[in-house]
Amino acid sequence: MRTRFAHIILALLAITVIAQGCISYKFNGASIDYNKYKTVSFAPFPIRAALVYPPLQQVFQNKLQDVVTQQTRLSQIDNPNSDLRFEGEITNYSLSPQAVGDNAYATRTRLTIAVRVRYIDNVNSALSNDVTVSAYRDFDSNQLLIDVQDQLCEEISAELVDLIFNQTLGNW
Repeated sequence: MRTRFAHIILALLAITVIAQGCISYKFNGASIDYNKYKTVSFAPFPIRAALVYPPLQQVFQNKLQDVVTQQTRLSQIDNPNSDLRFEGEITNYSLSPQAVGDNAYATRTRLTIAVRVRYIDNVNSALSNDVTVSAYRDFDSNQLLIDVQDQLCEEISAELVDLIFNQTLGNW
């Protein structure tokens, strides 16, 4: 058993050494030339949806800023002329029934959130992007939205931020 464990450790160590020496891939997906890009800024993301949950704006904004600053070496500044800029709005916050039970009432409800993001690359404008991403979570209709709303907004915001990160800084 010890030799198997030792072999696994040695294999992982070898892969790490090879990856560091030959490939400049980042496991977080970021693909940034730090010789050209030093700064990033964020404009507020107002809620422009018909249904408004005010805490969502701050939850989403904080998650976006945290992911970008934690997974890159970009310095966050408060200047629209930063090397990279994120701006946009929350365009959808909606509820819809998903499953109907025997009594013709919904048994599941879906909360959907969509965000439009303008990714502005002030160094290379060809890389600028305007995307809309959306994500959802279903919950039992016997639960009140007010009881699950905060958790759902956290989860959906995290998924939205991952989608945004991959479509902008990930350069997939």
